[in-house]
Amino acid sequence: MLQLLRKIAFPFSLIYTLMVYLRNFLYDIGFFSSRSFNTPTVCIGNLSVGGTGKTPMIEYLVRLLKGNKVAVLSRGYRRKSKGFLLAEPSSAVADLGDEPYQLYRKFPHLHVAVDADRRNGISQLQKLVEPDIILLDDAFQHRKVKSTYAILLTTYDKLYVDDWYLPTGNLRDSKRESRRADLIIVTKCPHQLSAKEKADIKLKLKPRKHQKLLFSHLEYGNLKSPEGTEGNLEQLKHREVALVTGIANPRPLVDYLKANGLVFKHHEHPDHHNFTEQQIKNLKRYEVVLTTEKDFVRLQGKLDNILYLEIAHAFSESDLKVLEDGLKALF
Repeated sequence: MLQLLRKIAFPFSLIYTLMVYLRNFLYDIGFFSSRSFNTPTVCIGNLSVGGTGKTPMIEYLVRLLKGNKVAVLSRGYRRKSKGFLLAEPSSAVADLGDEPYQLYRKFPHLHVAVDADRRNGISQLQKLVEPDIILLDDAFQHRKVKSTYAILLTTYDKLYVDDWYLPTGNLRDSKRESRRADLIIVTKCPHQLSAKEKADIKLKLKPRKHQKLLFSHLEYGNLKSPEGTEGNLEQLKHREVALVTGIANPRPLVDYLKANGLVFKHHEHPDHHNFTEQQIKNLKRYEVVLTTEKDFVRLQGKLDNILYLEIAHAFSESDLKVLEDGLKALF
């Protein structure tokens, strides 16, 4: 049914495509202005509507930039607050949005701010925090800011060159805007990606001379409880498990759990889903509720039987060196 609706919506996708091209053209000719900042800014984004692993990539960069004063600026999608807000110990997930709250909870030393106006957000961070570097979450389409370094993410199983524009496809920006990226990372690759497969992907993406192309795969950590204690999937076998996801693309997680012999009932919800009281009540019937770290911050305190699974990007040594060198060049 969804595929049929997307085909019916094809004429609307043509209108959307025209609007996207016009907007970018007006920026390209200087009709709309882009502003640069003295503080180095790294944009992490994509051309699609999600599911490429932006938040885990920001976490990866935060770890690589250890020793520097790092700030993260996000829009704070579906938060209840307005304007600029700098995270503090009293901040709640409703104030920041799930992903910024997850980052602040995980890295207490990190300066996390939310503001839909990226220019204002950067200016406020420069004034209040004076960071060495600012990571701009999901900001590839926010051309009012000209970032110092742009990282574009695209998934192995849905490269942006193979996609189409909303609402027929998942693209929210023009494919040709990939030219603005300094680094293109193909995420969620198989662990063993052959040299031929990498070469084939490079031929499809056609990176420009100034662009580096990297490949990453996902690695899953141990299970974690709300108290921070760790366990493993073996403990969940032969138990009644509900998998709860409110993320753009849960398929890699589902495949990972099945490959590890876990039997579960999958409760799949849209990205950034706010759980209702009835949904919470239904989940309490299970022996164990397993979820993602992103969903956990929205379910925390509402369920006693909840565990979450951390994920992280992983690179080959050579690709990691390219990523590290690109960041070092900013200072």
